[in-house]
Amino acid sequence: MKRTMFLIAALTIAGLHVYAEGETPAAEGKADAGKAKVSGCCSMKKDQAPASAEADAGKAKVSGCCSMKKDQAPASAEADVGKHKSCGYCGMDRGQYAFSRMLIVYEDGSEKGVCCIHCAAVEFSINLDKIQKCVQVGDYNTKKLIDAEKAFWVIGGSKAGVMSKRAKWAFEGKPEAEEFVKNYGGALATYEEAMKATYEDMYGDTRMIREKRKMRKMKEAK
Repeated sequence: MKRTMFLIAALTIAGLHVYAEGETPAAEGKADAGKAKVSGCCSMKKDQAPASAEADAGKAKVSGCCSMKKDQAPASAEADVGKHKSCGYCGMDRGQYAFSRMLIVYEDGSEKGVCCIHCAAVEFSINLDKIQKCVQVGDYNTKKLIDAEKAFWVIGGSKAGVMSKRAKWAFEGKPEAEEFVKNYGGALATYEEAMKATYEDMYGDTRMIREKRKMRKMKEAK
């Protein structure tokens, strides 16, 4: 008995939930990833399914990030787009720009869907006091939402950027990022480096966007 109690105490200290005899997790197929807490991670077990096909990846919080393990099925690539159809700042269609879109989830439960890292930087500047729980970005190739901090970023290259002269793309795997650089140029970077470059480009990019929209309005008025 003492040995059992010691084992339960040890697991509790480690951050693992120990179910009592007869106790079961939430209903099958609806178990929330947040119920399985392992050192602050809410990843689901292999034999569990995500909450639903439309469950937003932001609901699974893994040490401040919403990504799931490689052997788990990600949320539908269209789930967050259905919830946040257009960018909260520029109004661009996030489905059309699924390869660069970003989803920001805050600790208070609020979310912001944007079309790219440029608009994400605007969001962060406006909401300085809001604590980020999870930041995700669309993988350039698969369009699947991935952890922005763990992604392999590419800055620059010959491909036109989204809302920016100097493009910033994210890839889930390093080989894919290296292949992109091989074919289109650019330089490998971390999330922090990509975000820093975004702020450095902010004035020039904002001026470029304003000029383009001015020209478009002039053409529409004719």
